[in-house]
Amino acid sequence: MRAVLLLILFIGCTHKVKIVAPTVQEPRARHEAKAASQMVTSQGEATTKAALRMFKEGGNIIDAFVAASFAISVERPHSTGIGGGGFLIYFSKKENKVYAFDFREIAPLRSTKTMYLNAKGDAQPKLSQDGALAVATPGLVRGLYELHQKWGKLPWKSTVTPAIELAQKGFPLYDALHLALEARQDVLMHDPEMRKIFFTDEGKVPRPGTIIRQEDLAKTLELIASQGDKGFYDGKVAKAIVNTVRKRRGIITHRDLKTYQMKEREPVMGEFKGLKVFSMPPPSSGGVHVIQILKMLEPHNIAKFGPQSTQAVHLTAQSMQRAFMDRALYLGDPDFNNIPTKELLDEGYLSELSQKIDTSEAIKANKLKAVKLPYESDDTTHFTIADEHGNLVASTQTINGWFGSGVIAKGTGIVLNNEMDDFAQKVGELNLFGAVGGKYNLVQPRKRPLSSMSPTIITKDGEPVLALGSPSGTRIITCVAQTILNVVEFNMPLYEAVAATRIHQQWQPDILKIEEPYLSSKVEKALKEKGHEVVRGKLGCSIQAIKKEKKKWVGVSDPRGEGMALGR
Repeated sequence: MRAVLLLILFIGCTHKVKIVAPTVQEPRARHEAKAASQMVTSQGEATTKAALRMFKEGGNIIDAFVAASFAISVERPHSTGIGGGGFLIYFSKKENKVYAFDFREIAPLRSTKTMYLNAKGDAQPKLSQDGALAVATPGLVRGLYELHQKWGKLPWKSTVTPAIELAQKGFPLYDALHLALEARQDVLMHDPEMRKIFFTDEGKVPRPGTIIRQEDLAKTLELIASQGDKGFYDGKVAKAIVNTVRKRRGIITHRDLKTYQMKEREPVMGEFKGLKVFSMPPPSSGGVHVIQILKMLEPHNIAKFGPQSTQAVHLTAQSMQRAFMDRALYLGDPDFNNIPTKELLDEGYLSELSQKIDTSEAIKANKLKAVKLPYESDDTTHFTIADEHGNLVASTQTINGWFGSGVIAKGTGIVLNNEMDDFAQKVGELNLFGAVGGKYNLVQPRKRPLSSMSPTIITKDGEPVLALGSPSGTRIITCVAQTILNVVEFNMPLYEAVAATRIHQQWQPDILKIEEPYLSSKVEKALKEKGHEVVRGKLGCSIQAIKKEKKKWVGVSDPRGEGMALGR
């Protein structure tokens, strides 16, 4: 679905802003909601309704989180699924505590650092993107089950039921899923299970509006509903996963599945404009770099320039560039390497990075110098949920690229991830999203690949303020950071903050990408004169955000997509 997005006009030197609301193919009411008790924003109508159903049945926010996770696995099979993994940031209002949980996929036991290199030592990207060798051990189901055991209120089966019903009854083929099928058709047609579920008898992509049913997936979900996580990691489902992967020359074993463990981690936190920003720690790079971008910009007070002015865009792009260089140099799985998270968020370090931003011209990537750290020991999905108690959930989940590895475990309906592509095949090699691989992100058995997922929660004096996140690979980081800037720095209403035109700069490739409807020609010209290589194109982000305003929740599902915000 395409949207004609936010147009911002600058009036005089005082930078007063007239905001013209975006017009979309769907009414604004679908993407924006206000409610006093509970709020859900997700990329799917059925998913949003599944989460809200848990509240109506007397469940709590964790029940809603689990139901949304299973439902979105059915509704967006190209983006996420039970064959993948993800992260959760959870703010418990009663405890005034933010939790971070990592149910990211991990490298199988038989993985090696050279598994994607040929005899000459050259990287072979397709091996980590398409086919069974690209599959990492899924973590989603175990994560959901253990979190429900810890905090859920409704019976486990109740949280899986909406997804089972959706898989059985089906839903109309929508634009984003249709696009993904067309884009990946050459790969998907090699898998008989993919052909059976997602293509016509003639091997064609179905027309938009065609009902997509996933009967095998419904049966798998029924097993999980009755057996818990054992219904996935043991028994016939596990056997189907292992056998399918083995026949396709992949390396996942029964031991990989049975021994998978979710990790509770300490969220990263940074203070920005009097707010506390909590986000996902490594092995996600997202939280670190969202906070870095915000903190580098804080001393520059970009509000005085106005949103999407030349100088605001210029400074924002340079902070993004700096953050992504740090990503390549320092980030990886903290269970395997000493990741300098504390140092990367050190106030003095970020102040120095901020001072090194050139306010007059762009710094080319090859001229950008690393600053010494202080010495101390298109695709994915996201949803956000709030409840009447002030609790918040922000969860980003994925199978990595569209339809992951392009492989479905026979007879299960489970689309298997291609998360192994998030590792570095070798230092300096680019992945599917163009991110530069660093030494800390090389493949190792049981290691978790570096991610850009950035589920983020913001509080003030122990009260909830904002929760948000997005899909879209490396662009997640910059899209989340810009939405926060729009709300906090530029004081935009949430809907306009989400809908506003966004930019992206990730150090390598050294380009400043601007999405449609683009900036004014005057601003683009001025950016080019500053030395930016400006490129127009889609970013693929789909922000799902909830903000507390007085005594009500305001929820916004990005108008660029098919999602829905709904409250009660």
